[in-house]
Amino acid sequence: MNTYLITGGTILSFDSAAPVLTDHAILVEDGLIKRIAPASEFDTLDLEVIDAAGKVIMPGLINAHHHFYSTLVRGLGKAAPSKDFNEVLENLWWRLDKKLVLDDVYVSAMVSIFDGIRHGTTTIIDHHASPFAVTGSLARIGDAVTECGIRANLCYEVSDRDGAAISAEGIAENAAWIKAVNAQPNPMLKGLFGMHAAFTLGDDTLQKIADQVHSLNCGVHVHAAEAESDQIFNINHHGKRVIERFEDFGLINDKSIFAHGVYINPKEMLILAKHQAALVTNPQSNLNNAVGIADICKMSELGLLVGLGTDAMTVNMLEELRVGLWAQHWRQTNPSVGFMEIASTLLFNNPRIANRYWGNVGILKEGYAADIIMIDYHAPTPLDANTWIGHVIFGISQAIVDTTICNGNILMWNKQLTIAPDEAEIAAWARELATKLWERF
Repeated sequence: MNTYLITGGTILSFDSAAPVLTDHAILVEDGLIKRIAPASEFDTLDLEVIDAAGKVIMPGLINAHHHFYSTLVRGLGKAAPSKDFNEVLENLWWRLDKKLVLDDVYVSAMVSIFDGIRHGTTTIIDHHASPFAVTGSLARIGDAVTECGIRANLCYEVSDRDGAAISAEGIAENAAWIKAVNAQPNPMLKGLFGMHAAFTLGDDTLQKIADQVHSLNCGVHVHAAEAESDQIFNINHHGKRVIERFEDFGLINDKSIFAHGVYINPKEMLILAKHQAALVTNPQSNLNNAVGIADICKMSELGLLVGLGTDAMTVNMLEELRVGLWAQHWRQTNPSVGFMEIASTLLFNNPRIANRYWGNVGILKEGYAADIIMIDYHAPTPLDANTWIGHVIFGISQAIVDTTICNGNILMWNKQLTIAPDEAEIAAWARELATKLWERF
């Protein structure tokens, strides 16, 4: 359907000017929200109608830091036990990414996107690594994104850990991808310049990346002080903290994303805020890796834009939001603080981050992209402008997504995926590839 009307549900717009709308309808036309108005105003129009009675209608959710490539590790039990974060990298992730081939890259993205659609995620900002299958890897992920119909911003994580030749190949892959999406603008695909982390990047490589970033006028996407070891390494080897080092190379700008930031200090927070960069917190991953929890209350207080990602621990953004709240209570040692700071990451800040690349996504508002989800939910208490965020965290997060729409296209209807790739066939292929990958691991 090119033009249709969604009516009958309660609209949670994520627009602070009008967060809750009842008895309203949404007119979708050519992938955009053409109009939102009282349902009675559409009575005389001859339109295809989607009845959302008994549902809340919300914007498609945005994941601001993800790793498609990690999907095929699910259930793997071959990694040695790790006593700290660096051993997690060495025993699991850096062993895995070396074994990936391009088919693995493609199918792992497909499976992750399917799961995302089922949980109402329509936009993903991804960070990829496959050091022995670098060239063409972003295009393969882009194929999966296009076939599934979501939005994605892709990058390749440059690192010196596998040698100069692979580092150079990663730089070339980022540059080629960014040039490709800029030359043939696909409204669904964008690019950032990826880096792993400051502790795996020498100054020569950072300068080469900086030259490309400045030439391409793009942002970077990088892990920053995820563990304290990142800070210790940079202080001991370079005499600077992580964010200070990135600033020295001119790699912090208003298109850049710094993931985690568990161990950045207030001075570093102010540097990021000064350059209008975004910090994306990933609480479930940080808890799983026992590295700590970012102080997003302090970050917010200092004017830093803080978004929410999953780091591939899940594709369920509402689950991540809930865990983020409990984690922030623990971080602040106070169960009465952090509510709006963490709620804002997903509901308000992720749209702000995504709009730096796409413009007009993440809010149900006239002229914005028709990225819309419908969730089965009968509010047991008043649902209004004062209570809706509490409903999202404590109620809607536990409900089932019924329908997922991206760019006006229905990707899931009545809890069934409607996109062309067959989920069962892709899952079977993924099992086959995972078996071979695990043998190589």
